[in-house]
Amino acid sequence: MNYRIWHSSESFADFIIDNTDLVTRNTTKSILPDSDASKPKLFHKVPDHLKKILYLDAPDIIIEFDNEPILAIEESREAGTGHNAFQRFSRLAAAVENGVPTFYVYPEATIISRQNSNPRWDKINPLIFKALDDVMDIYNKPVLLYYYPTDYRTHIATPQVSANFLNNNKGRRMEINMNYAGCPEIQDPQMQEMFAHINLLINEVEQSGIQAVQQFIRKRAIRNKRDWMRTEYANKNGSLNASPLTSSIELPTQYLINFLSSYNNNSYDINDSELLNSRATTLFYYTGSRWRPQGDPYTGCLAAIDYIKCRTGQTFEDRDVNLVMVWGSMNIDHQNQTFTVNSTNCSVDDFANQAETGEKRSLLLKGYHNISNDEIPRYYMHARYGSTYSKPKPIRIFSYFADAILFADGSLWRDA
Repeated sequence: MNYRIWHSSESFADFIIDNTDLVTRNTTKSILPDSDASKPKLFHKVPDHLKKILYLDAPDIIIEFDNEPILAIEESREAGTGHNAFQRFSRLAAAVENGVPTFYVYPEATIISRQNSNPRWDKINPLIFKALDDVMDIYNKPVLLYYYPTDYRTHIATPQVSANFLNNNKGRRMEINMNYAGCPEIQDPQMQEMFAHINLLINEVEQSGIQAVQQFIRKRAIRNKRDWMRTEYANKNGSLNASPLTSSIELPTQYLINFLSSYNNNSYDINDSELLNSRATTLFYYTGSRWRPQGDPYTGCLAAIDYIKCRTGQTFEDRDVNLVMVWGSMNIDHQNQTFTVNSTNCSVDDFANQAETGEKRSLLLKGYHNISNDEIPRYYMHARYGSTYSKPKPIRIFSYFADAILFADGSLWRDA
């Protein structure tokens, strides 16, 4: 029985290994390159079954048992207000969509200190619990959240005297052992619970084989954790009237069809689009922000909105509501059942130019006789997958989740 820990941070990999039963197992570590776009000399070496998990974004850790992925782990130390809690959501979704349970480590709150204002706790958006629960409903795999240790519970009203505010850790309790630099405090109950759940999974797959992953969500400890997440959602007054859903509107699909009808000509009619017209309503998620090269936090927000409001099955085709991303403000004309998009911050060319960079990375454009021997395996990967893994993250994620993407000066949509 062999374990392999794919990681983006070796200290976090050691944190997981040394505090679980993995420390007594035959365990190896390997760097996990997130994409061909950012790690072109490494990504083609990633096993094919892991590439399927990385098609949207890469988690911090993937644990394999006898060459089968059994768990993904994502860790964040960021403030979780508003859109921010969803920034990594597409990473979680990609793992679970491929049958891999996922654990998410995220602070309950962090301290924000700005000039001319008192320090305050920036608390997690409880809607993240609802989004994760909806993913579990659809895939029947655990997607569990564990609080990154902080001083929030002991210093709710007094963040300014939190020891971990005074040491510039924004209230986060981080491990002092430098072997785990930047990792959460090991003895925290939430971390101990996560380690126990990892050990439970290890025990299950060793006793019953890889099929134990399929039944993991039924284990009592996992069901109890899911109940805790639902309680946290309720106790924190979670509701659908929260960001990012406050930046969305649901309209009859005819509004979208009428908007896109300006692209009709002799060879194309949007009314023939079976996919868009098959759903009575469309949810529009809009932002007035500039186009961001990394897409954060909008990539994760779009994925979360899909599961909360649109998705009914395991693929984007299994929706009862269209999901549309709008880069700009919407002026809605109810009389004519349409709208306009206005923006001075971004253009369809922002999307197109970034998409083009992925195509330029393809070795297929160089021709076989113009590549070096060490590039041949990557060339072969491009021959199979094209630019799937070479496109920048925002292009991959937006194109996967959105049925249409609308700009003031151009639009993209799918017919199937």
